[in-house]
Amino acid sequence: MKIRGQRQCSECGHEWSYFDTGQVACPACGSLKSVGRGERKTHTDSAIELDLSAHQQALDAETDVSMIAEGLTTTLRDYIRQRGFLNGGTLQPPDDTLLSAAELLHAVDVLDRCRHPTDEARLYVTKLLGVANDGHRPTPNSVPTSLTTARGLAYTEVLSTFHQDFTKWITEESSVMDGSVQSVTEMQESDVSIHQLRERLDTYLTRSEALQGDIPVETSERFVIIARKLHHGVVNHDTDALETARMKLNSVSFDSPAAE
Repeated sequence: MKIRGQRQCSECGHEWSYFDTGQVACPACGSLKSVGRGERKTHTDSAIELDLSAHQQALDAETDVSMIAEGLTTTLRDYIRQRGFLNGGTLQPPDDTLLSAAELLHAVDVLDRCRHPTDEARLYVTKLLGVANDGHRPTPNSVPTSLTTARGLAYTEVLSTFHQDFTKWITEESSVMDGSVQSVTEMQESDVSIHQLRERLDTYLTRSEALQGDIPVETSERFVIIARKLHHGVVNHDTDALETARMKLNSVSFDSPAAE
């Protein structure tokens, strides 16, 4: 939605940025009466922070993820629901905290539905719980085979949301480089077509979704790199980054390394 993020309190005159705080009430006096300043900007993100400390402490006491699964998934879903990639009209890249939160949500679900989860899977979920809100992601080669679909589906969902916001941004905004403004339309007419790259990523994400995330972890990681290169390339008008995204798209595989 498009909103005026710069707010001025009607009671005390204090000004603040809703984009930065996510607060409707005036930080100075608590009044809910305010007026917007400046132009409206597309905003899909929020200032929410991921806090898993209570669940981490509970796991230490209970030593079994299944016993904290309900409360943990509620926290994760609430966090993910409020996250987006447009903050005050500025396009943001997919960050590790969101990716880890989404993976943890799906990994807990897989573990909860499994009658006899392996110790390796339990330890991985415990590790993911410990690092998720610190902005860390476990490396692809550390993901147990039984949880590759959890990572695949999690990353697919996050990056599909990124693709939606990217599409909104690309139709509304211009890229600023070296003090000059160049429209996104002009950028799409360059040698590396942003439109084509964006559509190819969407096609692969749709396929991954149809496979319920049952894709190699290397492919999941490649999707993240592609999305980040697209973001950097468009925001910074960096054709090298766009070329890297194109090359990564060309190397996407839905077969496991052993099957290639």
